[in-house]
Amino acid sequence: MLTRRRLIATAAAATITGALPAGLAHAALPQVDMEAVIKAAQIDPRRPDTALTPGAKDSVLQVERALQARGLLSATYVDGHFGTSTIAAYAAYQRSLGYTGLDATGLPGPTSLRSLGDGRYTVVRAISPGSIVTLRGVQVNTRTRSMLLEAERLLGSTLTLTQGSYNTGTPASAGTHDGGGALDISVTGMTTATRTTVVRQLRTVGFAAWLRNPSQGDWPYHIHAIAISDTDQSTGAQHQAGDYYLGQNGLANRGPDDGPAVTKRTWEEYQRA
Repeated sequence: MLTRRRLIATAAAATITGALPAGLAHAALPQVDMEAVIKAAQIDPRRPDTALTPGAKDSVLQVERALQARGLLSATYVDGHFGTSTIAAYAAYQRSLGYTGLDATGLPGPTSLRSLGDGRYTVVRAISPGSIVTLRGVQVNTRTRSMLLEAERLLGSTLTLTQGSYNTGTPASAGTHDGGGALDISVTGMTTATRTTVVRQLRTVGFAAWLRNPSQGDWPYHIHAIAISDTDQSTGAQHQAGDYYLGQNGLANRGPDDGPAVTKRTWEEYQRA
């Protein structure tokens, strides 16, 4: 173990040689908070301006600098705002790794984020959607399943699922169910008050959730939910998550949020609260 005096001497010598011992070099790397990066990557592209997502600037800057170093992002956009240009640059990086489809939407996953930061930063608070499983006849990932089960525990009842995740080719869903984190829930037999309570508890554990009605689209009454910060989200689901944070309804008209007010937290933030 290095004493303080030896640590200072070693670091001083490194300014001459240009290198640090492996252990010190690793310790000197900045940290990228993946939770903050994913939040910014959902919200920032939906903003009307270049405002920054609170708590995300330093981590986003590290990612943007790494993309710039690879020639994928202009210096103009290295600003801590994970907007559409950064999304496009990150998607290009994912494609360079051989990723396609849901793995190349510009929303960072834990593997690509660590790969991009090799030698530049370390990743903390990593998020993973987990594996794909079947729950009550629909597909979800294990993160979404855990979120739903916790919401049901708060409700004291079990919900009926009408559509899950990784469900491509559903026109009425506009692609939001193509990836992970998406659920549709039946409201048959529920009172108006119960519907609101269900939406509130889904939001409490980290879903962007809304009661949908037939006047809004080609669908019956149901509850639509997107697991915030699911790294398997389709592009449509990413946009809905961002709109939810910005106080909107997650529909194409981007109207005001019509659901119950809660403290907006991700699943990981809820677990720590």
